[in-house]
Amino acid sequence: MTLRRSKIVWLIMVVILFFSCDEKRVFDEYKALSGKWKKEDVIRFTFNQNDTINPYNLFLNIRNNNEYSFNNLFVIVTLKQPDSLVKIDTLEYAMANPDGSLMGEGFSDVKESKLWYQENFVFKQKGNYTIEIQQALRETGSVTGVEELNGVTDVGFRIEKIK
Repeated sequence: MTLRRSKIVWLIMVVILFFSCDEKRVFDEYKALSGKWKKEDVIRFTFNQNDTINPYNLFLNIRNNNEYSFNNLFVIVTLKQPDSLVKIDTLEYAMANPDGSLMGEGFSDVKESKLWYQENFVFKQKGNYTIEIQQALRETGSVTGVEELNGVTDVGFRIEKIK
Protein backbone atom coordinates (compact mmCIF):
# COMPACT_ATOMS: atom_id res chain seq x y z
CA MET A 1 0.00 0.00 0.00
CA THR A 2 1.41 3.37 -0.96
CA LEU A 3 1.79 6.18 1.48
CA ARG A 4 -0.97 8.15 -0.27
CA ARG A 5 -3.41 5.23 -0.05
CA SER A 6 -2.65 4.63 3.60
CA LYS A 7 -3.35 8.31 4.34
CA ILE A 8 -6.69 8.08 2.54
CA VAL A 9 -7.64 4.91 4.42
CA TRP A 10 -6.63 6.55 7.71
CA LEU A 11 -8.71 9.65 6.90
CA ILE A 12 -11.77 7.53 6.06
CA MET A 13 -11.44 5.64 9.35
CA VAL A 14 -11.19 8.88 11.34
CA VAL A 15 -14.29 10.31 9.61
CA ILE A 16 -16.29 7.12 10.29
CA LEU A 17 -15.18 7.11 13.92
CA PHE A 18 -16.08 10.79 14.30
CA PHE A 19 -19.61 10.36 12.95
CA SER A 20 -20.33 7.09 14.72
CA CYS A 21 -19.61 8.57 18.18
CA ASP A 22 -22.74 10.71 18.15
CA GLU A 23 -25.18 8.08 19.40
CA LYS A 24 -27.75 10.59 20.67
CA ARG A 25 -28.28 12.22 17.26
CA VAL A 26 -31.64 11.51 15.60
CA PHE A 27 -31.73 14.54 13.29
CA ASP A 28 -29.02 17.17 12.76
CA GLU A 29 -29.12 19.55 9.83
CA TYR A 30 -27.82 23.03 9.03
CA LYS A 31 -28.75 25.70 6.51
CA ALA A 32 -25.92 28.00 5.46
CA LEU A 33 -26.48 31.75 5.34
CA SER A 34 -24.38 34.34 3.57
CA GLY A 35 -23.19 35.85 6.88
CA LYS A 36 -26.46 37.76 7.20
CA TRP A 37 -29.80 36.50 8.47
CA LYS A 38 -32.45 38.66 6.85
CA LYS A 39 -35.63 39.43 8.76
CA GLU A 40 -37.80 37.81 6.08
CA ASP A 41 -35.66 34.64 5.81
CA VAL A 42 -37.46 31.65 7.31
CA ILE A 43 -35.18 28.64 7.86
CA ARG A 44 -37.09 25.35 7.44
CA PHE A 45 -36.29 21.80 8.49
CA THR A 46 -38.59 18.89 7.70
CA PHE A 47 -38.17 15.46 9.24
CA ASN A 48 -40.14 12.26 9.70
CA GLN A 49 -40.82 11.06 13.23
CA ASN A 50 -42.27 7.61 13.98
CA ASP A 51 -41.61 7.37 17.74
CA THR A 52 -44.54 8.64 19.81
CA ILE A 53 -43.40 7.08 23.09
CA ASN A 54 -39.89 8.23 23.98
CA PRO A 55 -38.98 11.81 24.93
CA TYR A 56 -36.38 13.78 22.95
CA ASN A 57 -34.40 16.97 23.45
CA LEU A 58 -34.72 19.53 20.64
CA PHE A 59 -32.08 22.19 19.94
CA LEU A 60 -31.49 25.18 17.72
CA ASN A 61 -27.89 25.47 16.59
CA ILE A 62 -26.51 28.86 15.65
CA ARG A 63 -23.07 29.49 14.16
CA ASN A 64 -21.99 33.10 14.32
CA ASN A 65 -18.78 35.10 13.99
CA ASN A 66 -17.30 38.34 15.32
CA GLU A 67 -19.57 40.39 13.05
CA TYR A 68 -22.45 39.45 15.38
CA SER A 69 -22.80 42.62 17.45
CA PHE A 70 -25.63 41.77 19.84
CA ASN A 71 -25.66 40.21 23.32
CA ASN A 72 -28.77 38.16 22.64
CA LEU A 73 -30.86 36.60 19.90
CA PHE A 74 -34.64 36.56 19.56
CA VAL A 75 -36.19 33.95 17.30
CA ILE A 76 -39.69 32.86 16.40
CA VAL A 77 -39.89 29.07 16.14
CA THR A 78 -42.86 27.38 14.52
CA LEU A 79 -43.46 23.64 14.92
CA LYS A 80 -45.90 22.24 12.34
CA GLN A 81 -47.23 18.81 13.27
CA PRO A 82 -48.63 16.13 10.92
CA ASP A 83 -52.24 16.96 11.87
CA SER A 84 -51.67 20.62 10.85
CA LEU A 85 -51.52 21.74 14.50
CA VAL A 86 -49.06 24.64 14.77
CA LYS A 87 -47.11 25.66 17.87
CA ILE A 88 -45.34 29.04 17.83
CA ASP A 89 -42.76 30.20 20.38
CA THR A 90 -40.84 33.46 20.67
CA LEU A 91 -37.53 32.69 22.36
CA GLU A 92 -34.57 34.70 23.61
CA TYR A 93 -31.04 33.35 23.94
CA ALA A 94 -27.89 34.91 25.40
CA MET A 95 -25.18 34.98 22.72
CA ALA A 96 -22.36 36.98 24.34
CA ASN A 97 -20.55 37.10 27.66
CA PRO A 98 -20.60 40.31 29.76
CA ASP A 99 -17.23 41.30 28.23
CA GLY A 100 -18.76 41.13 24.73
CA SER A 101 -17.01 37.92 23.65
CA LEU A 102 -19.23 35.41 21.88
CA MET A 103 -20.54 32.41 23.78
CA GLY A 104 -20.48 28.98 22.18
CA GLU A 105 -17.94 26.38 21.15
CA GLY A 106 -15.14 26.92 18.66
CA PHE A 107 -11.49 27.85 18.36
CA SER A 108 -11.72 30.43 15.59
CA ASP A 109 -13.91 33.52 15.35
CA VAL A 110 -16.84 31.23 14.42
CA LYS A 111 -18.73 30.01 17.48
CA GLU A 112 -21.43 27.37 17.58
CA SER A 113 -24.19 27.69 20.16
CA LYS A 114 -26.41 24.72 20.98
CA LEU A 115 -29.61 26.32 22.27
CA TRP A 116 -32.42 24.49 24.07
CA TYR A 117 -35.73 24.53 22.21
CA GLN A 118 -37.73 21.72 23.90
CA GLU A 119 -36.68 19.41 26.72
CA ASN A 120 -38.19 15.93 27.14
CA PHE A 121 -40.42 16.51 24.13
CA VAL A 122 -42.70 13.62 23.12
CA PHE A 123 -43.95 13.66 19.54
CA LYS A 124 -47.72 13.13 19.69
CA GLN A 125 -48.13 11.69 16.20
CA LYS A 126 -46.20 9.79 13.59
CA GLY A 127 -45.45 11.65 10.40
CA ASN A 128 -43.70 14.65 8.93
CA TYR A 129 -42.90 17.64 11.11
CA THR A 130 -41.60 21.03 9.99
CA ILE A 131 -39.62 23.48 12.10
CA GLU A 132 -39.44 27.09 10.91
CA ILE A 133 -37.00 29.54 12.50
CA GLN A 134 -37.04 33.28 11.91
CA GLN A 135 -34.87 35.90 13.58
CA ALA A 136 -36.84 38.57 15.44
CA LEU A 137 -34.12 40.78 16.91
CA ARG A 138 -34.83 44.46 17.56
CA GLU A 139 -32.52 47.22 18.59
CA THR A 140 -33.37 48.98 21.84
CA GLY A 141 -36.12 51.54 21.27
CA SER A 142 -36.94 50.28 17.78
CA VAL A 143 -40.34 48.87 16.85
CA THR A 144 -39.22 47.39 13.55
CA GLY A 145 -36.87 44.44 13.66
CA VAL A 146 -33.27 44.28 12.48
CA GLU A 147 -33.51 43.88 8.69
CA GLU A 148 -30.17 42.06 8.33
CA LEU A 149 -28.59 40.33 11.29
CA ASN A 150 -24.87 40.31 10.53
CA GLY A 151 -22.54 37.56 11.67
CA VAL A 152 -24.88 34.54 11.53
CA THR A 153 -23.33 31.97 9.19
CA ASP A 154 -25.49 28.87 9.78
CA VAL A 155 -28.75 27.90 11.46
CA GLY A 156 -29.36 24.32 12.49
CA PHE A 157 -31.88 22.07 14.15
CA ARG A 158 -31.04 18.96 16.15
CA ILE A 159 -33.03 16.18 17.81
CA GLU A 160 -31.32 14.01 20.43
CA LYS A 161 -32.35 10.81 22.17
CA ILE A 162 -32.44 11.21 25.93
CA LYS A 163 -31.68 7.61 26.83
